[in-house]
Amino acid sequence: MTTTTLHTPDAADFTEIDRHFADLLLRLEQRDDLHLWLAAALTSHHTQQGHVCLELASVAGKSFPAGESRRETLLPSLDEWVPALRNARVVGAPGEFRPLILDDAFRLYLYRYWEHESRLAAFLRKRAGRRLTDVDERKFENGLERLFQGLASGQADWQRVAAIAAVLRNLCVIAGGPGTGKTSTVVKILVLLLEQSGAKTPAIALAAPTGKAAARMKEAVKQAKSSLDASLAVVNLIPEEAFTLHRLLGTAPRSSRTRHDRDNPLPYDVIVVDEASMIDLPLMARLVEAIAESAQLILLGDRDQLASVEPGAVFGDICSAAEEAGLSSDFSTQVGKYAGADAEVAFSPTERLASQPLRDTMILLRESYRFRADSGIRQLSLAIQSQDQDRFCQLLESRSLSDLRWEAITTAALLQSHLERWVLEAYSSYLDAVNPEEAFARLGENRILCALRQGPFGVTAVNRLVEETLTRKGLIRPRGKWYKGQPILINRNDYQLRLFNGDIGIVMEDSETGDLRVRFPAEAGGFRKILPAKLPEHETVYAMTVHKAQGSEFSRVLLLVPSRSSAVLTRELFYTAVTRARNHVEIWGSLEVLRESIAQGIQRHSGLRDALSR
Repeated sequence: MTTTTLHTPDAADFTEIDRHFADLLLRLEQRDDLHLWLAAALTSHHTQQGHVCLELASVAGKSFPAGESRRETLLPSLDEWVPALRNARVVGAPGEFRPLILDDAFRLYLYRYWEHESRLAAFLRKRAGRRLTDVDERKFENGLERLFQGLASGQADWQRVAAIAAVLRNLCVIAGGPGTGKTSTVVKILVLLLEQSGAKTPAIALAAPTGKAAARMKEAVKQAKSSLDASLAVVNLIPEEAFTLHRLLGTAPRSSRTRHDRDNPLPYDVIVVDEASMIDLPLMARLVEAIAESAQLILLGDRDQLASVEPGAVFGDICSAAEEAGLSSDFSTQVGKYAGADAEVAFSPTERLASQPLRDTMILLRESYRFRADSGIRQLSLAIQSQDQDRFCQLLESRSLSDLRWEAITTAALLQSHLERWVLEAYSSYLDAVNPEEAFARLGENRILCALRQGPFGVTAVNRLVEETLTRKGLIRPRGKWYKGQPILINRNDYQLRLFNGDIGIVMEDSETGDLRVRFPAEAGGFRKILPAKLPEHETVYAMTVHKAQGSEFSRVLLLVPSRSSAVLTRELFYTAVTRARNHVEIWGSLEVLRESIAQGIQRHSGLRDALSR
């Protein structure tokens, strides 16, 4: 056994929470043990970085923090560290109730995250194994032919395949990029399920992680319903209201408890969740525990987008496990039966993975209907996905693509001098709006996206620059902190005011009193007014982070990239930013930084993928 000489790490290596947690475990253990202290502090540290667990094998024997100028701590070797942890009373094996859980793959979890992950995996494995057997085949075939247009010979209609999977199974994951028709496909799936329902009409819930994503889902469902080839009676049974997940579950203020849980399940037979890539592990675990035993769950999302801010990359792990499990020959036969021989030929059945529970649950929609194949946004997003740095740079440097523009703006001075043009083009008409409907529509057309919060290219500085420009041009007249036309982004949930993280409001004059009030879209339509002083934590939002923009869509996007590389700049961030734009995307920054960033992906450590493959 290799023995590592350990020393106490610098205080700057860990946050205060990390150190307090590690100190607490030593007090519970009733002895000093630097192996345990380091393991506890690192597990806490990794969880705050978005990981579900600490993979000991990835850090054992290495320095922490790596590459820093200050003194580094040499971590224990794996063959020294693991026995020390197994001998600690505060470290348990899976299934035991201890502060830390160490599994056989040397993954170390905070107990609550191990519990969330194990319960989620158990639910998905059980749900994926259930198939619907009482399908009226005549109605099903008729509905598929009516709702899905046939493609050219030799092509598979993956939307139709997704519908087949969703109707025949209790769990279906539909993945695809922007414009691949995820929402329109799921609306057609709901028609098929309603036509199969007979005397008992299934209760359907639509949900999304944030208020903005729920609002977009509501709009997309309403639009898709308008062109359905189905009876009006069936179409009217499809709900248009979309809940946030917190509202769906009945989350209580300042509590992790929810009104709906395993003892009081949700009263729905079909639950559709959009923008599933944004859902963190704890929230997804609470959601599935609240789903009734017989209910169907359909998850929609883009696995190439940014993962959730909180721990976990749940949707990505589910997609990876399902993709690895593949599509069976039985399912291929069903597809051939209901979608034609052309679709059946498109499959590559993987019988060697017949024991994997998630097989046949994930369908990837491949064709984008929003972007033409030759559009700059489409080509750039594909280059990012494939990490093709040369193609990425070639597209940016090309001046022949009307929907794509790049400027080599790498200093604060250049940013300030160039920003005025964009700001005036984007926000002048918005500030001229005469009513809330017009103001919200125009605000949603343009948005500045930032990779960071701080620094000259960060959200804080850029919002200040925008306000200075608009003030100088006489387009806004601030009255202290507030002014007419000020766009507001909510950063913290307030259940009493029914305002949630990600909600956007606009400061407008009250038509009766002339006082300033913040208008927010109301759930039942129209707008509600709230006193500015009552708002929970918030910020001005001409510019927002790419993370905050998830679940949103804008006609035109300006992406600002800092002049130095960092761990935050990843291909997932750039893919998410670029695909927020419908018509035009402009990117300002160093080409070298951009090139490096798309080769850098987000790595989230968890055991969910392995657990779903067993």
